[in-house]
Amino acid sequence: MCGIAGKLYFDSKRPVAKQELLAMSATLVHRGPDGEGIWMEGHVGLAHRRLAVIDLREEANQPMSNEDGTVWIIFNGEIYNYRELRETLEAQGHVFRTQSDTETIIHAYEEYGRDCVLKLRGMFAFAIWDTRKKTLFLARDRVGKKPLYYCSLEDRFLFGSEIKALLVDEQVPRQPDYTALDHFLALQYIPAPFTAFRHIRKLPAAHWMEVRNERVRIERYWKLQYTPKRCITMPEAIEEFRWRMAEAVRLRMVSDVPLGAFLSGGIDSSAVVANMTQQSGSPVQTFCVGFEDAAFDERSYARAVAEKYGTKHTELMVEAPVIDILPKLAWHYDEPFGDSSAVPSYAIARLTRKHVTVVLNGDGGDEIFAGYDRYITDRRVRLADHIPLKARQCLHAGLQALPSSWRKHHPFKKLIRVAGVLAQDPQRRYARWNAHFFPEDRQQLYAPDFQDRVAASDPEGLFVEVFSETTTDNCTDWAFEADVELYLVDDLLVKMDRATMAHSLEARSPFLDHQLMEFAASLPTHFKLSGSETKVILKAAMRGLIRDNLLDRPKMGFSVPLSSWFRNELREMAGDLLLSQEARGRGYFRPHAVENLLESHWKGQADHSAKLWDLLVLELWHQTFLVP
Repeated sequence: MCGIAGKLYFDSKRPVAKQELLAMSATLVHRGPDGEGIWMEGHVGLAHRRLAVIDLREEANQPMSNEDGTVWIIFNGEIYNYRELRETLEAQGHVFRTQSDTETIIHAYEEYGRDCVLKLRGMFAFAIWDTRKKTLFLARDRVGKKPLYYCSLEDRFLFGSEIKALLVDEQVPRQPDYTALDHFLALQYIPAPFTAFRHIRKLPAAHWMEVRNERVRIERYWKLQYTPKRCITMPEAIEEFRWRMAEAVRLRMVSDVPLGAFLSGGIDSSAVVANMTQQSGSPVQTFCVGFEDAAFDERSYARAVAEKYGTKHTELMVEAPVIDILPKLAWHYDEPFGDSSAVPSYAIARLTRKHVTVVLNGDGGDEIFAGYDRYITDRRVRLADHIPLKARQCLHAGLQALPSSWRKHHPFKKLIRVAGVLAQDPQRRYARWNAHFFPEDRQQLYAPDFQDRVAASDPEGLFVEVFSETTTDNCTDWAFEADVELYLVDDLLVKMDRATMAHSLEARSPFLDHQLMEFAASLPTHFKLSGSETKVILKAAMRGLIRDNLLDRPKMGFSVPLSSWFRNELREMAGDLLLSQEARGRGYFRPHAVENLLESHWKGQADHSAKLWDLLVLELWHQTFLVP
C-alpha cells in the first residue's frame, strides 16, 4: 500500500521540477513511510511513497519501468492474482526483474493496453506514463477501495492519492464546491466525482482516465450486474460461497510482513477470522474496539470468536475525541466526512499498526449479502406504492398544514416525517433511509444566499440516476446496487482507507473480491433477504463455524455514543466552533437554526447528534484547508 502523486504540464517544453514532486510526496508520508521515489521526464513527473508489503527489496521500489524505460508506473494497492498473471505474461515473452505485483501491471498494460484493468484482481489506483504515446493512463479498482484525485487546469494536470498532495501547488484554487457541500449535508459523504474543492475531482470507481494532447478522457470498465440470476439450490450456493470466501481470504493473506484482522464480533469480520484461522499455521492476531456505554460495546462478542479460534486478541477502549482525534481526522480526510464511526476506525487502526502492517476486515458483507435493516424497511414501505403518489403527497401536505403547536408534538412530528418519506418516489425515498439532513431540513438550515448557490443541487437525484441505469427490476437488488455505487465506495471505503493509511496500515477486504461480489449478485434475492431475515446464505454457510447466538443476534453496527458526546465531552467544542464569528461569517447557515439544533440537543428534546457532527466536521474542514 502506498501513496502516489504526479504532475503533467501541457506545454511539453515546461519541465516538472524535482521540488514540485518532493512537495507532493511529503504530504503522503503516512501512506508510505518505507521509501520515496520520484521520476521526471521533461513535462511529466511521478512521485511515490512506499509501504513495503510484497517483495521488500529495493528493486521493487517505485516509480518502476518496463525493460527499456518506455513505460513508467506508480501504484497504490495490491494485485492478488499477480502470480497467475505473471505466468501468462512470461509465456507471452515479457521479462520480469522483481517479484512485485507492481511490475505485473506494467507488462499487462504493454500487452493489453487499457484493458489491462480487466485482468487485475485486487485493489488499485495507478498512473502509467507511456513515453511512446505521450499519454498518461490512470485507473481505479472496480469497487473503489483505493482513492485517486485529480485537477485539470488550463496549463497542467495533477493527481494524487489524497487531495492535500494537489493543494501544495499554489495554482490549485482552494475554493469550496457548494454543490458538493450540499451533497455532504444530505448524505454524510461527498459522492464521486465531486470533492469539497471546486477544481478537484475524484476518479470514480471502476473507471480509467487517459490524458493526451491536453484532453482528458474517462470511461467505465466494469459494473456489478444483478441479472441474469443463476438457477441454483441453496445447498449448492452455500458450497460455492464457502470455497469462494476461502479463496478470497487466502489471496489476501499473501504478505511479506505481519498481518492480522479487525474483529468486531459481527458476522462479517467473524467469517473472515474463521477462514483465516483455517488457513494459517499460527494464531491469527485480532483487534477490537469498545466503549464504556454498553449499548455500543461489542467486545464480548468479539472475545467469544477470538476464544473459539484461539486468536491473539487485543482490545482498545475509545473515548470522546475532543482534543486528540478530531483535528487529525479533519486533516487526513481532506473533506468533510459525516460518518462518526471514523473515530473508532482511526483509533483501532492506530492500535493495530503497533502489531501488524496488514489487516483484513469485513467491509462489504452488508452490501452484497443484505445486512442492513433498511432493506427490510424499504421492502415493506414499498407496499404503500400501491396507493397513488398524488394521494400520498396530499396526505403529507395535509399533515403539514396542521397548526404548528400540533406539528411540534412528538406523535404528529413523527407521523409527518413518515408521511414525507411515503410522499416520495421509491428512489428518492431510499435516499432518505441513511440521510442526515432531509431536503426540508436543509431548506430551514441554509441562509438565503447559500440556498441560491445550491439551487440546482440534487443529492437525492443520484439515487434516481443509479436506478435509471440498472438492469434489474427487483427493488431489493436495486437497493443493493445503490449502496454499492454510493454508500460503500464514498463512505465506508473512504473511512477504511483514511483510518488505516493514517497509520501506515494496509487494509484488505475479502468480501469485496469482485468475483465473490459477482457471485453474490447472481444469486436469487431471497438467498440473501427473506422476510425479516438478513444475510440468509451467509448465516447458513457459517452455521457451526460461528456460534448461533452471534449469528442470530440483532445487527449492532459500528457506531459511537455520539448523542452523549455532544451533551458532555463535545458540548463546549461544538458550541464554540459552530457559533463562532468565523462560522457565521461564511454565510452558509441561518444562525438561529444552528442555535436551535444545539439547544434542542443539549436539553434532550431531540437527538441531533448526526447533524451536529456534520456541521462540526464541516467547520473543522474549513479551518484546516480554507482561508476564513
